Amino acid sequence: MLNTQETTTILVIILVAFGLLAWGYNRAKGYGKLGKLAWLQSVSLMTPWLVFFCLFALGIYLNIVGILFLLVASIISYIYLGKKLRSEGQDVMLQNEAAQRIQEEEAKKDENKTPSLTTEFNDSSDNKNISDLIPIPDEDLQLIKGIFSIDTFFATETISYQEGAIFRGNLRGETEESYQKLSEKLKDSFGEKYRLFLVEGSEGKPVVIILPSSDDPQPTTLVQKNLALVLLVGTVFTTLEAASILLGFDLFNNWGRYIETLPIGLALWGIFIFHEVGHRVAAKRYDIKMSVPFFLPTWQIGSFGAITRFESLIPTRNALFDVALAGPACGGILSFILLIIGLVLSHDGSLFQVPTQFFQGSILVGSLAKVVLGEQLQNAIVDVHPLTVVGWLGLVVTALNLMPAGQLDGGRIIQAIYGRKTARRATIITLVILGIVTIFSPANPIPLYWAVVILFLQRDLERPSLNELTEPDDTRAGWGLLALFLMLATLIPLSPALAGRLGIGG
Repeated sequence: MLNTQETTTILVIILVAFGLLAWGYNRAKGYGKLGKLAWLQSVSLMTPWLVFFCLFALGIYLNIVGILFLLVASIISYIYLGKKLRSEGQDVMLQNEAAQRIQEEEAKKDENKTPSLTTEFNDSSDNKNISDLIPIPDEDLQLIKGIFSIDTFFATETISYQEGAIFRGNLRGETEESYQKLSEKLKDSFGEKYRLFLVEGSEGKPVVIILPSSDDPQPTTLVQKNLALVLLVGTVFTTLEAASILLGFDLFNNWGRYIETLPIGLALWGIFIFHEVGHRVAAKRYDIKMSVPFFLPTWQIGSFGAITRFESLIPTRNALFDVALAGPACGGILSFILLIIGLVLSHDGSLFQVPTQFFQGSILVGSLAKVVLGEQLQNAIVDVHPLTVVGWLGLVVTALNLMPAGQLDGGRIIQAIYGRKTARRATIITLVILGIVTIFSPANPIPLYWAVVILFLQRDLERPSLNELTEPDDTRAGWGLLALFLMLATLIPLSPALAGRLGIGG
């Protein structure tokens, strides 16, 4: 039987899961039928994992056939809902086009009654000395005013901001189309001299911010590149040292056995490289430049991954999401595959002998091991293939980078989907949780390590996207929630009592 603490924990997890689903529905219903269909698509992605882990927590574990059935049913539902969504979207598009035509006709009528931007700025007593207030040269400012129009963004007020200017007003056209027209006009007039940001102002209304390109993210300096090289070399050594510890000896005291550590070390580096390649392939798609990776060496598992900066502006929140998710997706999928292969290849006499407590360290790993290894997990020691350990370590590194904080991949995902305000709160909550875990688990240095990394290196959010107003679609939101859910399933351990009830350990 489950004790009171375990029952409470399971109920809290279930309530949080359903709370997130309810919150997503409440957010989606504002978009009508299309929003609800998109929400159902997100639910279809998460349902197999929710069902699997809920049953697992209750002591009911599915075999491979059951898991495949859930996944296939989820994919079929996702495809069906996608077709339904596209069909409904076409009808809505036609309605929007009709409404847009009506709006344009009304705007043309109002245009004759509204003074032009040039007249408004030139005749306003508040703007006579605007060149003294805004660091943009007056001749440039006049040209910038000319990019605004009645069908894109009608500017009504200019405010000094850093080295540029904020233009308040009314967004008249569709967000993405208006941004493209404004940025193209700005580029035609000034080339690469200025950048245009379309963001939400303090009053919740769209504003345009113009900043000089000198304010763009700067490329990595030579000193920083040298630091990255030092960290890379250090990570190579710590990875091989971690491999030697797994093999039962200390590499630093047995350098002659370094060849034995290479297979595991290369497998771990394969995961790290896949992660970085995923980021860069997605970044190239959006013409985003990224810095060299700054690897984080550690004695426990070789490396905690790498910190990678954006060296150019991010065009949209979709781009931020895709780049942030691509790395964990590539590294996580490879780790997952290696874990499954390792479990399948495990047999009596395999190279590694691990205590069953090894599989209690993660809900995800423990549940998958139970499905594949079955009754073997009731033994005190389990013989496993080395790929099992490599896959498990890869999943841990991926999950740690998916924590929703600052400039970690998880923090970038939260910022892309829900905006900067939510991302800032998620960072604070993550730090608080890491602090609590550090206090109650002093023997585990990883939470403290990551709290320090986030607090001193990664706590700041990414810069706003050039077009900050257009939110990612709900399909991306669904993938993001699934990634965060799997992160929790990887990092949250099974309690000894629950693991014993499920047959993981004696």
